[in-house]
Parts: sequence; C-alpha cells; structure tokens
Amino acid sequence: MSTIEIVVVVAVALLIVAALAGGALWWRSRSLRDRFGPEYDRLAAERDSRFAAEKELRERERRHAKLELRELDEPTRQRYATAWREVQAEFVDTPDTAINDAESLVVQLIAEKGYPTDDRTEQLDQVSVDHARTLGYYRDANAIYRKHQQGEANTEDLRQALVHYRVLFEDLLGEAPTQRPTPDHNGQQPDPNNQQTASTSG
Repeated sequence: MSTIEIVVVVAVALLIVAALAGGALWWRSRSLRDRFGPEYDRLAAERDSRFAAEKELRERERRHAKLELRELDEPTRQRYATAWREVQAEFVDTPDTAINDAESLVVQLIAEKGYPTDDRTEQLDQVSVDHARTLGYYRDANAIYRKHQQGEANTEDLRQALVHYRVLFEDLLGEAPTQRPTPDHNGQQPDPNNQQTASTSG
C-alpha cells in the first residue's frame, strides 16, 4: 500500500470515528432534552451554556441513581388526595392559609416519595429527574408563595399558585393532570376549586 493510500485510509478512519463520536454526543444531548424538557431549557439559559447544563443534568442522574425512592400505597395516595381536596376547599374562605398548606403538602409529599430533605436545592434537582415537565409549575407556585410571605401577592396570584401546585402534586401522586394551568379564553387562570379541573377530587 502506497503512502497516499495509507493517508487516505487513516483519514477515512478518522472521519468515521469523528462521525460516530459526534453521533454519540448528539444522542446523549437528545436524550437529556427528551428527559428533562423545560428543565433542560431553563438550566441551559441559566448557565448560558448547553454543555454546562448537560453536564449538570448528567450529574443529577448519577446522584438520582443512588436514591431509594418509594412507591405510594393506595391508602397513602388517598390520604394525600383527601388532604389536597381540603386545601382546595380551604381556599374559598382563607386563601392565605390554603397557599401555606399547599406548599407544605407538596413538600411533605416530595419527602414521602423518598427525595432528599436536608438540602432544598438538591431535593428539587432530584425531583427534576423524574418530574421535569411539571417541576416548573412548582417553581412558579413557590415564587408566588415567597411573594405572599412578603405581603406582595394578591388573591388572584394565590389562585394561580394553587393551580400550579396541583400540577406537580398530581404528578407526584401518580395521577395525570386533567388540565394544565394555561389561561382560558378570557385570559383567566382555571379556578382551583372547579371540580372539572381537580383530578384529585376522587
């Protein structure tokens, strides 16, 4: 084989290796996008780097693999579903109390499932591995909750927060949300006490 032929063979081999490596990287990136969805986009924007976001998400997956998560038995699921209905009913007369109870109930359910409780950031990072497409709703609800703690949220804000809390709550409970909190035709958020939108109403 001549020198030119050897160079051509080596060059082709390198191109094949590069293509395979590029394909593997693309597939890993696509897999992370598919799994984390909006959490991937949020983190990429926050880190201002897709590669940095993917590195962090892979690290979350690594830590998540060490968790011992628990499936809820039916009595426990029913207990939480009942507690949520009570929160929704409570909102009618005491929205302030209801939003505090909603935050506490979601946090309690996260812990019940076996996610870490000693570090809030780490807890949500681990929740994102299983519930990335609904965790954003909780982040929005929690932001309103914190505004409420500072006296900066009105009743409509609290109504929106309760609807958002419900999305992650249902997901954690293993029930598909019957309606995501998108504005209706009048630009209003769904009523958290509307039985047609409350899939935990039993």
